[in-house]
Amino acid sequence: MVTMRGSDNPTSGTAIPEVPFAAPPGGPVGVEVMTLAELRARRATATDRTFHRPQRPAFHHLLTLDRGTLHHTVDFTEHAVHPGSWLWVRPGQVQQWGELGDADGTLVLFEPGFPDPATVAAAHLDDPFAAAVLHTTGPTREALRAALHHLHHEYASGADLPADIHHALLRHLLAALLLRLANPATPCGTATAEPGETYRRFRHAVEHHFTRTRRVEDYAKALGYSPRTLSRATLAAAGIGAKEFVDRRVVLEAKRLLAHSDTPAARIADHLGFADAANFAKFFHQRTGTTPIAFRTSVRGATDDT
Repeated sequence: MVTMRGSDNPTSGTAIPEVPFAAPPGGPVGVEVMTLAELRARRATATDRTFHRPQRPAFHHLLTLDRGTLHHTVDFTEHAVHPGSWLWVRPGQVQQWGELGDADGTLVLFEPGFPDPATVAAAHLDDPFAAAVLHTTGPTREALRAALHHLHHEYASGADLPADIHHALLRHLLAALLLRLANPATPCGTATAEPGETYRRFRHAVEHHFTRTRRVEDYAKALGYSPRTLSRATLAAAGIGAKEFVDRRVVLEAKRLLAHSDTPAARIADHLGFADAANFAKFFHQRTGTTPIAFRTSVRGATDDT
């Protein structure tokens, strides 16, 4: 076994809401499909006024538009969603809704455990660096719209079926949509190579252990590869080396904790596996060009104005 240092427990003092999935009364467990008009109506009658504040949902959001434009922020990057685009926010990512306006579209919410394991693997549902917005055209766009229409229709009309059959149908229809959306040709309209098994295993290990080690050698030993093999596989799949891949994941989590929690930098440093706050500050400054405290101040100032 490889010894990986760092705390196993998440930091406390979280200021950003952790949003669990809540199935609507009488609806299927684990998935919900609604129009943006329905979402606007729900927000208009809600007493909770934190909808437009940063939030960290524990479930997937899939959104596509038929008309209009939406602005949505995911992990410090604002995205414009237009007809033909798909926004995919994954569990653990920090999102912030813009104004819904009068845009028309469909929103699919689902828990990580709702799709079957084969779909989770084939659609790369656990990829922390997957694109937040996918752009589609031509046959791909039409196939996705058909898959979404079928899913939405079944969600709305399947109450007449036995619950287990309805649940199974929704799982299969969601799988069809996710597999279409995760097709490597979807983001740019041009085919790219499928990530290899080595990269997928490394990516999974990093997601589970980046708070314990940033050493590529530790991941290589645990997975049974050489560090050079991991670097080659990561470069081919992600365009960056293995060390850079790990460091980017650490920086992303540091930014999330700094921006959306009140946890002191020293505790964040400990949670992320640094020997002390000074080493963490040096690491963060080298990769972002600013200090942890300065980053927190700048992001909090921007957020407080929203």
